[in-house]
Amino acid sequence: MKKFWEVKILDELSDDEWAALCDRCGQCCLHKIQDEDTDNIYITRVACKLLDIKTCQCKHYEMRTQWVQDCLDLREMSTEEYQWLPVTCAYRLLHEGKPLFDWHPLISGKSSSVKRAKMSVAHLAISETLIKNMDDLEDYILYQQM
Repeated sequence: MKKFWEVKILDELSDDEWAALCDRCGQCCLHKIQDEDTDNIYITRVACKLLDIKTCQCKHYEMRTQWVQDCLDLREMSTEEYQWLPVTCAYRLLHEGKPLFDWHPLISGKSSSVKRAKMSVAHLAISETLIKNMDDLEDYILYQQM
């Protein structure tokens, strides 16, 4: 029997199904930089101040978009904005017609599989509260988004 993510498009998902797609990796909470000349997007290791880095959970999820002006509300994003999501993000994968990775909790059956696969930011992120000058984000670039 096919699973909900294999037969539904994102707009058809219930709130519970939508929430289940999130693997709790925390990657979408990392600050990104877009090059003005090339439009390339670079991912930094600097996390939003609301991210609990150890658990990769937002400390104030329900209020996040009110407390953090540029927080991504995926349900409100246009599909053109999905370029800001990690290439491993289930929402982006489903939008692109791709399958979930084996380490995704919906596939593995274990929430710990995300950290075991080193897909969570718990081992590399630092809070923006520890950065002296947010204008220096270039110093914390991890990679270029594809």
